[in-house]
Amino acid sequence: MQPKEALFFTVCPSLCLHRNLLDMDTFSKSDPSKIHIFGRTEVIDNTLNPDFVRKFILDYFFEERQNLRFDFVKNTPHISLIPQDFLGQAFCTLGEVVGSLGSRLEKPLGGIQGKKCGTIIVKAEELNNCRESVMMQFCGTKLDKKDFFGKSDPFLVFYRSNEDSTFTICHKTEVVKNTLNPVWQAFKIPVRALCNGDYDRTIKVEVYDWDRDGSHDFIGEFSTSYRELSLGQSQFNVYEVSSRVCRTLSLCVTLLSFLVDIEPTSLHYMSPYQLNAYAMALKAVGEIIQDYDSDKMFPALGFGAKLPPEGRVSHEFALNGNPQNPYCAGIDGVMEAYYQSLKSVQLYGPTNFSPVINHVARYAASVKDGSQYFVLLIITDGVISDMAQTKESIVNASGLPMSIIIVGVGPAEFDAMVELDGDEVRISSRGRFAERDIVQFVPFRDYIDRSGSNILSMARLAKDVLAEIPDQFLSYMRTRGIKPSPAPPPYTPPAQPVQTQI
Repeated sequence: MQPKEALFFTVCPSLCLHRNLLDMDTFSKSDPSKIHIFGRTEVIDNTLNPDFVRKFILDYFFEERQNLRFDFVKNTPHISLIPQDFLGQAFCTLGEVVGSLGSRLEKPLGGIQGKKCGTIIVKAEELNNCRESVMMQFCGTKLDKKDFFGKSDPFLVFYRSNEDSTFTICHKTEVVKNTLNPVWQAFKIPVRALCNGDYDRTIKVEVYDWDRDGSHDFIGEFSTSYRELSLGQSQFNVYEVSSRVCRTLSLCVTLLSFLVDIEPTSLHYMSPYQLNAYAMALKAVGEIIQDYDSDKMFPALGFGAKLPPEGRVSHEFALNGNPQNPYCAGIDGVMEAYYQSLKSVQLYGPTNFSPVINHVARYAASVKDGSQYFVLLIITDGVISDMAQTKESIVNASGLPMSIIIVGVGPAEFDAMVELDGDEVRISSRGRFAERDIVQFVPFRDYIDRSGSNILSMARLAKDVLAEIPDQFLSYMRTRGIKPSPAPPPYTPPAQPVQTQI
């Protein structure tokens, strides 16, 4: 069973007004830590109101009841949990969290008879497809002096804004002791943890002076965004730290470095050393089928991305950025448009096939006299979100002069693509069967070596990619009674002039 959605599952007690945990320490506050089968949060020392940074990723199945339990315990050197370490627990289902207003669920902690154990708030957010991480480093200048006998022990706290205008903590830097001009260590954070892939989402940063008793002194705060940070070290990334106290101070935090890293696990990862899976499949298959096109001008479309500048989700956009003229010159032009689009759009689900199929079908529907035949090449990792709509689009297109080649890249199971192929069972939608088979599916991994960087046999790949196209072409022409045009007269070279030697 495939998960319907991937959720960013986060515990955020800081949003609860009545969240006081049970105090089990005699001389200080408890050091709570949350435990469940997915792991355990970090320990936050000496507080009854912890804001946990660590997040947990769960697969959400709409049709299943997914029970969750949260245990709060005191940080302890004991190997096994003893009753004195237990601070409380709460039960809920993942569906309760997702279905709550703003996907924010507040629950009282129980488990200790006769005692109020506090409150937990659980928040969930759907993860987008962003696979980037970013490495950043900051420094401070002339921060406020908060310690009586010294300077300050500053650290930064980063918050991601939520869709309901609240904020969730996503990172804390280390504490730099006894300085008003700290240089914090560089840190790496996933972009989806920082802003969930929304480059314009507000990021709030608070500056604190660390205190041993947990009552950290607030120094000031500033706001930014991923898009602003991505400008790197510049005048745009020197932030004046504003304090809640009404006074004028020249406090600054400066971005020293900003480096983006795309996780190599992404099939779109652009390595400087070799083609990624999509590019390799596009080049190999494209070079095979381009020989059958007269002008070598190919409209290239992408699907499943947020487009700049407003972030609109599209499942039918021109890779070259020109919706009025999406044509690219040859496969090399398509490759270049693909690379440029990766730099400008943000990959985003769901993955819908039907819009691009309908796009080509509209062209094919306008030319039914046999003068043109259209071949749509779809390169996919096998994920499809609109299976029913795609089936209907294929059934509708089966009466048009077009074929669809689907090339699957990556290690996924391609059961849905095999179903669309229709070799064993003719594809149908709402009781209507496809007029003819127009889909050919090819798993690209069957034609590359174990390293994934070399094609074993271009001849075999070409044979399998084009295996069904001739029959599909002929079946359309025969069912429409379209006969080949008369062959042009044979080429006769011009007569050579008689040459005489004088």
